Amino acid sequence: MARKLPHRDVVVIGCGWTGSIVANELTDAGLNVVAIERGPWRDTGTQYAPNYAQDELRYRIRHELFLRPAQTTFTFRNQQSQTALPIRTWGAFMPPNGVGGGGLHWNAETWRFLPSDFVLRSHLTQRYGARFLPADMTIQDWGVTFEELEPHYDKYEYLCGTSGTAGNLRGKIQEGGNPFEGARSRPYPNPAQQQPYGPMLFAKAARELGYKPFPQPSGNMSQAYRNPLGVRQGPCTYCGFCEWFACGNYSKASPQTTVLPVLMPKGNFQLRDNSEVTRINLDPSRKRATGVTFVDTSGTEWEQPADLVILAAYTIFNVQLLLLSQIGTPYDPQSNRGVVGRNFTHQTISDCVSFFDRTKFVFNPFISSGAIGMCIDEFNGDNFDHGPHGFVGGGYMGQVQTNGRPIETTPVPPETPRWGAEWKRAVRDNYQSTLKPGTGVHGSMYSYRDVYVDLDPTYRDRLGRPLVRITMDFHENELKQNRFLTDKFAEIYQAAGAQRVVKEYRKGPYDITKYQTTHLCGGAIMGSDPRTSALNRYLQSWDVPNLFVMGASAFPQNAGYNPTGTVGALAYWSAAAIRSTYLKNPGPLVHA
Repeated sequence: MARKLPHRDVVVIGCGWTGSIVANELTDAGLNVVAIERGPWRDTGTQYAPNYAQDELRYRIRHELFLRPAQTTFTFRNQQSQTALPIRTWGAFMPPNGVGGGGLHWNAETWRFLPSDFVLRSHLTQRYGARFLPADMTIQDWGVTFEELEPHYDKYEYLCGTSGTAGNLRGKIQEGGNPFEGARSRPYPNPAQQQPYGPMLFAKAARELGYKPFPQPSGNMSQAYRNPLGVRQGPCTYCGFCEWFACGNYSKASPQTTVLPVLMPKGNFQLRDNSEVTRINLDPSRKRATGVTFVDTSGTEWEQPADLVILAAYTIFNVQLLLLSQIGTPYDPQSNRGVVGRNFTHQTISDCVSFFDRTKFVFNPFISSGAIGMCIDEFNGDNFDHGPHGFVGGGYMGQVQTNGRPIETTPVPPETPRWGAEWKRAVRDNYQSTLKPGTGVHGSMYSYRDVYVDLDPTYRDRLGRPLVRITMDFHENELKQNRFLTDKFAEIYQAAGAQRVVKEYRKGPYDITKYQTTHLCGGAIMGSDPRTSALNRYLQSWDVPNLFVMGASAFPQNAGYNPTGTVGALAYWSAAAIRSTYLKNPGPLVHA
């Protein structure tokens, strides 16, 4: 039987970006908050000092900072007719583990979604007609608009110290920024990072082709910065150890470098790490959460009572806890009914490897950061006419030079042997004169009736709970989109003077072993209709009003950007609604 802990006003499940943001906002409102985190405490300044943390073998190859499949895993299949099998080693995505969550080891690419992304189905139907969309596509409007989220995007960017160049300042297009972005209320808090030779060469060629390149918005500091909470960050040293790594320089925005230094000392906040929440507890009516049950590393079970529950885990674990706690109707792809598990998405990523004359070009790829590069947005979202092309969606593309690390940065022509003296010579000859961006084509993935997650009927985790089962495959719409974007991307490198461009298209079926991004989205989506969404526009559960669910699990579909900026904005949006409205009169913020 679970041992009962003292009552708290709020229990937060997970202490990554969203958990730490919401906990800080609610402790500021005077509430007593406890956060429960599955993984260990992580401190960037003391545990990941720059004199040893740049260990590619330990962190990139052996996945030191990530969840171990022995702790828990998922099962996967492409089609409903197949038997799902457990994932034994992470490939397509990397589930985070520990305080800071994915914010500890992200690249820090900090985007705002396009205004049309939030009203996607309405926008596309109005422009192209309902019949233009694939019949099995289940995209939805979000229930919130860009204009409503803009102040919260702004708050998150200033928390992070985002480096960038504004492209649309209060409705006026700005030279050098992204002209397609929604109107922002003020500039980025820091100027854009200085760009290496490769991104500048890409930008020059893109400009000559008529595009409008701009520097990628980055959570890597271009200069020393103090955020609104008073936390200081240092300038980036361009070491190239961002994604997969923690930054001991305090140069990359993370919960550890932005909000936790303020949150942790508060007397009304408590963190329990190395503790895994196993279910959200409900009262007999099943309309009110009473707290959570969790287990510690000794296997002892604890009950944490609370008036308000904030579910702020990684996307797929949010969905799993809702299913295990029997909150919301599980999605049924046969009838297309139910809300928990539906509209699950990932990303459609591809690249080009561009070989230049080694006697004329030296790119020094090791001079890099997680989000440094020059991008174009002409083919993102609905920024271009999709009518002639027969697909919807898109993505940004750019020469984003994330690293030149020696184990994984070995670009060679495709016909090169995979090992031996000839391979070594090819690596030597091409390392400095080849452009292979860490992020090249970063495409959207829209939602479909037959792409979803549920509980596996066969496999269980170490605690005896059903594993999450992923059913996912690419559809022709996404494959068409990727071919179109990759071809456009290659044209820019050819214009830049590459002797040879090798296109690496994203092909079907969806491959669980090949890394794309960790941007899993959906499964517990927000919306205006409880029949097709698990959450209302404030991320509040339609079924259990004192439960709010943070993170990318709320996305009805995934856009052509990295999701973290939108995840942070939604966390601030939801926290503001809790503070201004819910706490005064607890109950549904939107009535169905």
